Amino acid sequence: MNQYLAFSTYIDGDHPDVAAKASALAAGCASEEEVVKACFEFVRDDIKHSWDFKLDPVTCRASDVLRHGTGYCYAKSHLLAALLRYNGIPTGLCYQRLSVGMEGPPFCLHGLNAIYLKQHGWYRIDARGNKPGVDAQFMPPQERLAFPILAEQERDLPEIWPEPLPQVVDALMRYSSVREVAENLPDIELISTHSIGD
Repeated sequence: MNQYLAFSTYIDGDHPDVAAKASALAAGCASEEEVVKACFEFVRDDIKHSWDFKLDPVTCRASDVLRHGTGYCYAKSHLLAALLRYNGIPTGLCYQRLSVGMEGPPFCLHGLNAIYLKQHGWYRIDARGNKPGVDAQFMPPQERLAFPILAEQERDLPEIWPEPLPQVVDALMRYSSVREVAENLPDIELISTHSIGD
């Protein structure tokens, strides 16, 4: 579990501002689940989704997300991981592959988190930010994510990563505006499960 508690370049829970916020959010919480709920709802509700609000700058590091109060789903998941890891709760990064439109190509990755709860094991939460048609909640053991998997090429990717995927970091670090990121959203190639001759 150590890798899901570690701080790093993008999940910088050891940054003084992140550490202070993590401590403040946990203050008065009587259980692990209350700490998770407080951190989750703060990132979901108080950190604005970059595209929903058309806010620059593009953020990636947890401390930058906190300082600017905005981030894409990926960046928000970095901040949530940093806050929870600071509070001793193992937290990883997860991704879905979703259609950018209503259905069909193009596709992109969507970033969310998995946390390890003593009572439930690994459990996914999605702090991208609610809006009409999106109602993500923390209500273990039931998962209530932002987006369902609908199209044939969409996926719930099963991996729980300790660090952001390189293509996610590249998109957030390469482009300087929210619009540029929106035009170059990261994606991943699906590996076919069909054998030759199928």
